[in-house]
Formats: sequence, C-alpha cells, structure tokens
Amino acid sequence: MKVDYIVVGIGLAGIGFCEQLSTHNKSFVVFDDKSQQSSVVAGGLYNPVVLKRFTSVWKSKAQLQVALPMYANLEKKLKVRLDYKIPVYRKFASLEEQNDWFAASDKPGLSDYLSTKIMSNENNFIDAPFGYGKVLQSGRIDVKCLTEAYKNQLLKKDLFFENEFNYSQIEILDNAIKYNNIEAKHIVFAEGFGSNKNPFFNTLPLLPTKGELLIIEAPDLKIDFVLKAAVFLIPLQNDLYIVGATYNWGETTNKTTDKAKTELLTKLKNLIDCPFKVVNQVAGIRPTVKDRRPLVGRHQTYKNMYVLNGLGTRGVMVGPYVAQQLYNFIEHEVPLDNEVDIKRFINLS
Repeated sequence: MKVDYIVVGIGLAGIGFCEQLSTHNKSFVVFDDKSQQSSVVAGGLYNPVVLKRFTSVWKSKAQLQVALPMYANLEKKLKVRLDYKIPVYRKFASLEEQNDWFAASDKPGLSDYLSTKIMSNENNFIDAPFGYGKVLQSGRIDVKCLTEAYKNQLLKKDLFFENEFNYSQIEILDNAIKYNNIEAKHIVFAEGFGSNKNPFFNTLPLLPTKGELLIIEAPDLKIDFVLKAAVFLIPLQNDLYIVGATYNWGETTNKTTDKAKTELLTKLKNLIDCPFKVVNQVAGIRPTVKDRRPLVGRHQTYKNMYVLNGLGTRGVMVGPYVAQQLYNFIEHEVPLDNEVDIKRFINLS
C-alpha cells in the first residue's frame, strides 16, 4: 500500500493535519492507540483573550481565520454539530478589574474581542456583584464528538489503524518511509505527550500538564454563556456543565483523583449557590511547552519525518493553524514561523 502520508495521532493536531491532506487530495493513513486523551477531555473553548491578564492570545485572529472554516467544513462532511457559538463572561472581582477591562478594550488586537458594556449579573445562583466582561467571537467545539466522528469516517474508508505504533518497525528509505506493508512519502507524528516514547522526537522539551474536568448537572442554574472565574463553567445540553480545569505539572497518568475533584468543587461552590451533582470526572495529559508555543518541524536527519505537537490548552484554535503551516512547509517549502519551529530548541539526533 502506497500513500502520501502516515499520520500518527488523531487528536486535534492530527485531525487538523489530516484535513489539510484531504483538502489538497493527498492520500494518508492514521495510527492511534487511544493512549493519549488530552483532546478528548478538552473543554473545547476557542477564546481569543487571555482572561487572567486581559491580553490577546498569540496570533488569535490568524488562528480563528483557519480554524472556524475548518470546523464548519467538518460539520458538513461528518454530518454532526461541532461549533457552538457562545460568549465567554469574565467575572469581575472588583471595580479595579472593571477598569482594567476597559483599558484593555482599547488596545490593538483586543478591541474586536472585548465588549465595552459591563454585563450585570441577573442570576440569583451566581455571586458576581461587580458583573462580567463579555468576550466576543468565542465558542465551543465539541471535541469528543469531533474525534469520534472523524475516527469513524476513517474506519469506514479503511484508513485508520487502532493499535500501538511500533517505532522499531519503521524502515527509512531514500525518499520514503516504510511501516509494515505501508510505504509513504512522509510521516507526521502528532502524538501529544505520547511522543515522549518516540525515539525520533523524544528530546524535544515537551512538558506533561495533567488536567482534570468535572461534568455536573445543575437544573436550576440556567446560564447560556461560558462563565470564567476561578474555574471555567461551560454549559452543555440538558442542564449539564463542564467545570475545569486543573493544572498539575509533571503528572503523567490519565487517572482521575480525589484531590482534583475537591479543588474544582471548592472553587465551584464559591461561584454558584444552587443544587448540583457530579455526573463524571475525566483526566488527560496536555502536551505543553515552556514558551507556550507549539512544536512543529522536520527531523534534522530524516527529511521526510515531521512533528506536530505541543498545542497546550488552546488546541482547538492553534491546531488547525499550525497544521496548515506544516503542510505548506512540507509541500511548498514555505518557512515555518520561527516561534513554532522546533529549531528554536535543540538539534535532533
């Protein structure tokens, strides 16, 4: 079997790259063993503002220009709903924060995203005496639905292999990569934190950041916006809400913990005052990088071997953008953005 690409990993990075391949009529197969769950447990928000500091997300406009059309196309192709347009409300803790919000709304790169109207709190179950700032052009991608539907589509076409990728079985040819009975012009590793086992890219400075989320049922709450305070509160359907997330540096297991549950519930109870019950808890390892930029590029020695990783906490926004960058780099020799190119760190052996 001959294809243009082998893609290893079917999280947000892998899907973004596969969509570039589909758009340009490139043939490919995908390997994924479900060992990495960072995309599956993602809250799925696309939010162009860093709400802790009231600053713009890196290249937010460019990211949204690539990401939103891709998700719209995927909705049509997969016949599922993925993109839920929903504003983000940032709870103000003081009048000083209100003033900081107004000051930020005049800054270049933020004026399109920050409403200058203070939103008053009209919900008796939320403690927000200083109201909220409203973020525009935000929303939620149903990442779980996306990954499941995308995988099922690939399975129907016999393009998906749900088993562990064995690096020792890679055969590097002059102008191709051979893996078992598959020969490809290129191979792209989009494995998330699973790349720590990849002998070709395991020297990259990828940091594990464990995140845990709760799903709660709160029939009385009735909010139609994402609420950001000490935690995010993200409405789903049927009175369900995502509560998250924790950030535990260095942990590498996907097991849920009582410690994270207690942390999230403590913050939640300081935010809302209505009956609720926890219906689920999930955990995953985010692939993060110390400079908060993705890891994209070509192996120094093996010129048809590439990495697409390190999406961190904003994968739904940055994933399609860097996937496009990598595709254009491989197929058209368009230089990668220096801020994402793996050359900024180390030479790979």
